[in-house]
Amino acid sequence: MTTSRRLSVMMLGMTVLVLTGGGVGAVALSHTAAVSNRLADHISPARTAVSRLESGLLEQVAAVRGYVVTGDPELLRPYEEGVAAERATAQRARDLLADEPEARRELDAALALAERWRAEYPTRLIAARRAGTSAAELAPVVRRSGLAFDAAQAALTSLEARLDRVQAAGRADLDRARALRDLLFVAILATLLLSSIVISVLVRTTVLRPLDRLGASVRRVAGGDFEHRLAPEGPADIARLTTDVETMRQRMVDALHTGRRQRDALEQQAAELRRSNEDLEQFAYVASHDLQEPLRKVASFCQMLHRRYADQLDDRGRQYIGYAVDGATRMQSLINDLLAFSRIGRVYSDDREVDLAATLAQAESNLSEPIAEAGAEIVADPLPVVHGDPTLLTMLWQNLLGNAVKFRRPDRAPRVRVTVTEDAAGWEFAVADNGIGIDPRYADKIFLIFQRLHPRGTYDGTGIGLAICKKIIEYHGGTLWLDDAHTEGARFVFTLPKPAATAAVPEQKGERAPVAPA
Repeated sequence: MTTSRRLSVMMLGMTVLVLTGGGVGAVALSHTAAVSNRLADHISPARTAVSRLESGLLEQVAAVRGYVVTGDPELLRPYEEGVAAERATAQRARDLLADEPEARRELDAALALAERWRAEYPTRLIAARRAGTSAAELAPVVRRSGLAFDAAQAALTSLEARLDRVQAAGRADLDRARALRDLLFVAILATLLLSSIVISVLVRTTVLRPLDRLGASVRRVAGGDFEHRLAPEGPADIARLTTDVETMRQRMVDALHTGRRQRDALEQQAAELRRSNEDLEQFAYVASHDLQEPLRKVASFCQMLHRRYADQLDDRGRQYIGYAVDGATRMQSLINDLLAFSRIGRVYSDDREVDLAATLAQAESNLSEPIAEAGAEIVADPLPVVHGDPTLLTMLWQNLLGNAVKFRRPDRAPRVRVTVTEDAAGWEFAVADNGIGIDPRYADKIFLIFQRLHPRGTYDGTGIGLAICKKIIEYHGGTLWLDDAHTEGARFVFTLPKPAATAAVPEQKGERAPVAPA
């Protein structure tokens, strides 16, 4: 059974108890009210009415006797008023005793005796006295009248006694009804209190306690004891929740073990990568010193051979010597460019605020000779200050400007335009020229190392300049691409973010690679 179903059953049971208690209490209150109303609205007023009937009869007797003795007609007025009041009181008594058949029969009998008394004696006595009969002559009739009145009075007295007994019984019933009502209300309250306690205990033992244990187990697992297993208990939904949490814990444990294995593998790979980097650094050192020394000797001795024996060699021999010198020179350029490419992100670590206008001016100074030779014009927008490596950014400008000057049209002087736009993320730069341009089909190929779009003899360079530019931009957290919509030459666009995202790497062997134009 789920928690909601258990709570629903408990609430249904509580509702049934409340409704039952309310019904029993209503019945008890209704019974008490009925007993009280019977006593207050019928028995007691009926007892009072009977007493008034008896008093009215006594007044009638006194009035008749006074008139017989004195003959004063004024004394008959109380008699007549008493008869009228008796009839009204008798009717009210009958209505009040409608639910008391025995008492009403006695009332009717007493009223019948009173009517018989009035018909036989007071009427005759009043008529005889009015006719002139003396009081002495009427004395025997008065005595007989008294006997008849006593019978009627005795009947009313008996009725009063009965009503007194009924009234006493009604009070006793009212006391018992009130006692029963109070007992029922106490029992109802006790039942509701006991049911509340039982429901609270059931909620605590069947719902809250399993939740507390589940919470303690979850906190234990969250505290680092991932091997602690969660045992399902309690209602079905809490047990399912515990099972789901246990499944999640098991998956976390599996993921943790997998992560540990992957971490160990990564640490092993990192160690291997460190060893590989050390080997690469050693190779860079060897390449920058030991490998270039034989090349310099080859070029030097070939040049010496050419100067000393040029007159003894034919044209083919001098051509071969030229090939050897050119090959050694190009090999040195390739080695220098490879060193520059490999050191980006490793050797250069001078990250600071860099004025791009200063780095652009430095690149123009480094290229002053080819710029002057080609008659190139370089125009730039005001450039911002960014965070980066000044040597790498100078190398970036030098390669882009060098390409714009190198790949110019023969019929016009090169013109290079450097623009910049700013947004919330950083800056977007563009270097556009009016040179020979680049076919959009090769927009991705040109950024690969040693990829050339022209024969080696047409333009100098090793074909690594744009690859170096792309790596410099990516090192600074930006991107570099060719704008294939620009048709009047070539236009390279790159971005630089505002926040610094480069990592500092110690310099190797205290060296800096020379700036290598493409």
